Amino acid sequence: MGTIALIYEARWLIASTLLAVWVALKVKQYYRLRHFKGPFGAGWFEIWHGLAYLSENSHMWFKEATDKYGPIARIGPNELITTSIELLTHINGARNKYTRTRWWYIIGRFQPNRDNIFSEMDENVHTKRRAQMAGGYSGKENHELESSVDMHVLELIELIRTKYCSTEAKACPFDLAKKAQYFALDVISHIGFGEPFGDLRQDQDVNRYLEDLENGTKASSYILGLGLSVFVLGTPLMHLLGRSDKAKTGFGAMTGNTRKIITKRLEDDPDMSKGRDMLSSWFRHGLNKEQLVTESIFQLIAGAETTATSIRSIMLYILTHPRVYARLQAEVDAVVKDGSAKPYPSVVSIATQRQLTYLWACCKEGMRMHPPVTNSSQKQVPPEGDTVMVEGKTIYLPGGTNVGYCVWGLNRDQKIFGADADYYRPERWLTEEDPKKLAQMNQVHEMLFGYGKYQCLGKPIALMEIGKMIFELMRNFDWCLANPEEPWREKCASGIFMTHDFLVEATERSVC
Repeated sequence: MGTIALIYEARWLIASTLLAVWVALKVKQYYRLRHFKGPFGAGWFEIWHGLAYLSENSHMWFKEATDKYGPIARIGPNELITTSIELLTHINGARNKYTRTRWWYIIGRFQPNRDNIFSEMDENVHTKRRAQMAGGYSGKENHELESSVDMHVLELIELIRTKYCSTEAKACPFDLAKKAQYFALDVISHIGFGEPFGDLRQDQDVNRYLEDLENGTKASSYILGLGLSVFVLGTPLMHLLGRSDKAKTGFGAMTGNTRKIITKRLEDDPDMSKGRDMLSSWFRHGLNKEQLVTESIFQLIAGAETTATSIRSIMLYILTHPRVYARLQAEVDAVVKDGSAKPYPSVVSIATQRQLTYLWACCKEGMRMHPPVTNSSQKQVPPEGDTVMVEGKTIYLPGGTNVGYCVWGLNRDQKIFGADADYYRPERWLTEEDPKKLAQMNQVHEMLFGYGKYQCLGKPIALMEIGKMIFELMRNFDWCLANPEEPWREKCASGIFMTHDFLVEATERSVC
């Protein structure tokens, strides 16, 4: 009792000492990055940073910060956000010592104490895992890659043609946002598991993967916004957040369903010798059953929603710009007429779509105006700190600082894209005469898929899907917005867009 009484008597002294220590630490933390300006209070507390994620509009918060405070803005006591292409290229370079920031990347963990290629913090393990998985994303080990994509392009075209075509007698609006999701999920499940989930065939979210994805992503944005990612993910609390295999919704339900598919595959073909898909390739390159589960979940999330968002945004900007619409459709019709694209029901080949300069200008510009993913992908400055050049100025970054990528701001940067950077103009990709500036523009586009040692392995597949889908949608139908006053409803959770009610009307064209 004597000790307790002594502590009680000294309670105000103890409290004052603890407060003084806390204030001293806060002051020290503030002064480390005092040269970087940012929103009020961001240098002292995480409140602004957290509210950005909770707002479900973080990409715009970050853009407004860099617009106001420059190419490097302070958004938290230890967080910076940047639109500097020089700095981002440097950070993601293959030989640099920057590492992933744990509090951000751990959000990609779907099982307690088990990382995937996104959430893995050990750089050596990450590099090895990329090498093991690369073959599964290529046509060399996934022989039916292009034909699988073509199959689902045709399924979507036929779904629209048989169920959703508008005529002079009847308008039949439908949600292209949802159909793009069905398409992207069928493609990634087909090339991943050897057979599609069948969303397009049944015209519904068959296994509730898309519902689970949205629920899980929303939950992740709250975990990030409240600063709980490190404290929760990787602990038993994950089960309370719906990340258990037994959960009925969210990432846990996705994990449970995926585990069943992989278990069945291994029972039927223990050495995966019969398969020619991602699973069989990954298994042959050393991934065990649990690693197959975690990597499959991640590729479903990374491959489906981002591709669907790209298709939506490209179509939205094409539909709202008649000049662009007419020129693109003319290019499509020209290659059909001259035989470069085989008549329907053949789907345009990769070789042909690569030659369509205006098609790709439209795609790049649509993804620039509305990037498919906007997570900040924070990297940590090496312990010894780093000195970098940004817009001709030498800047020192203290060791341990977290530096994030302002995706929306970089893609609207007037220094790179010109005074009309806020407007959709595909021709900028075709008429730019300065080779250095064009190379810089293309580098910004590359960064939408990650960069350097962190570049997305699924990039070639995503671009194949996007190019084929936009071509065939324009070849087979005439389009208009069903609700031009509000084309869609959209929120951004953890850098991924949740889009609903993108209502459009499609009218049959005579197919050449």
